[in-house]
Amino acid sequence: MSNLLHIRAANASDVPLILAFIRGLADYERAPEKAIATEADLLRDGFGTTPKFRVVIAEYETKPAGFAFFFFNYSTWNGRPGLYLEDLFVYPEFRGKGIGKALLIHLAQVAVSENCGRFDWQVLDWNTPAIDFYKSLGAQVMQEWLTMRVEGQALKNLAQSKD
Repeated sequence: MSNLLHIRAANASDVPLILAFIRGLADYERAPEKAIATEADLLRDGFGTTPKFRVVIAEYETKPAGFAFFFFNYSTWNGRPGLYLEDLFVYPEFRGKGIGKALLIHLAQVAVSENCGRFDWQVLDWNTPAIDFYKSLGAQVMQEWLTMRVEGQALKNLAQSKD
């Protein structure tokens, strides 16, 4: 890692910055209206008594440049935890400086230190540069697995089902 780049754990005072990264990623992914999280949500769920996620921030020449937002899951088949990367984002003006790769390496080190059996994330199918980059790091596209989601009213309906 370059002397110009520093990766650190986020703290509660970083919540406005984290939200700015989230919104930047939503813009990049062509869905800004979907990023409805608030500072209060992030404070409650990430920096309360039982954090649901972790965040690391990449600073380049002491300026916020990117972030990685992640949490742990558990593989019943492996009998070990896994690290799941929810969001990775680097501001456009900092791209091409190795920051995304440094964040992924950092998370791989976290995964190894936490005895994780795997490190997973998703990428949009149209994001060919990211897919090619991830493959160059040894990541595999899990083509046989489809993401399923229940949200909004459908989630409420399912939760109220009797059968």
